[in-house]
Amino acid sequence: MISRKNAAISKFIIHKVGNKFNDTKNAFSEKIVDFDEASYDLMLPFLLKPFGSVVQSYRFNHHANISLNEINSYCAQMFNDEEAFVEVSKHMVMHLFEQSSSAQIKTGDVLIVMFDGIEFRDMTTNAIGIFKIESKVNFFQTYLENNSYDVLVQKGINSKKVDKGCLILNQSDTEGNIILSVDNNSYDAQYWINHFLNIKYADDANNHTQQYIELCKEFSTEILKTSYGAKEQNTFLAQTIDFFKENEIVNVERFKEELFENEKHIREFENFKKDYEGEQNLVIRNQFDVAEAVVTKEKRKIKTDIKLDTNIQIKLDIDSPDASAEYLERGYDDEKKMHYYKVFFNEED
Repeated sequence: MISRKNAAISKFIIHKVGNKFNDTKNAFSEKIVDFDEASYDLMLPFLLKPFGSVVQSYRFNHHANISLNEINSYCAQMFNDEEAFVEVSKHMVMHLFEQSSSAQIKTGDVLIVMFDGIEFRDMTTNAIGIFKIESKVNFFQTYLENNSYDVLVQKGINSKKVDKGCLILNQSDTEGNIILSVDNNSYDAQYWINHFLNIKYADDANNHTQQYIELCKEFSTEILKTSYGAKEQNTFLAQTIDFFKENEIVNVERFKEELFENEKHIREFENFKKDYEGEQNLVIRNQFDVAEAVVTKEKRKIKTDIKLDTNIQIKLDIDSPDASAEYLERGYDDEKKMHYYKVFFNEED
């Protein structure tokens, strides 16, 4: 997460990127934008607001040497020589153009921005932002002609949402420059994250926490819900979040002991974890620090509704992981040939 309260735009340029698959061309600007006050006051929060809620960070990646990563190299040039900003920004757009290898990749405006005063984890730094605007929205424009007002429809950038954007901080750790990324058009995530930026998640508590929660979500869907029903799935997810909230460090062995009552479920989880690591090409640590911000964000995403084909829904409280085990029973009625849930309570609200 960043703070933008002291942030400022020092350089800003707009180019257009085409698509080599359908032979649309790039178009380049030769000068940086000179904002008027109203445009600047709208543009700054539009670009930086999405990064205020980003929890995980990335680092540059390359199969041979990080210095050969194109965007890493271009950013280093910009940070070291601000006079090269315009020319290097064109190279960034050409590199983006080279990744458009299918008709699915959209053309659009590319905004290259130099920011000052970005605050991240108690440090203040400058940063380079790369933004791609793919979607334009219709809006009405009124105008005066022959002493009467008329209206026409024009297309423009929606000031509420950035399609794709990244922020490369001029600040590094042992893994390299700290990078934040957002993508609201994730149909082509490989194109932005892997091909254009070529970045990977940082090896930190945020990533370890995210990986383990993703593992648990997949296990709950593919194994628990399929084999034991939605109640077991939702109870497990609620208990997982509760475990992460109650512990500063996750130990996988202790996690299994607390969440699973029998050896069968433990074996199912261990086998699923092994297959999941192979499919995702990752190794999940057996012990790691918990990132509270990731847990909070993931908790909001988890849905604990049990939707039945009889147009009835049962909503479980994720903050009360033991409630469903104690007050909700699942069974089968032989006479009706249907499954049922029995709910225990004292009073209706």
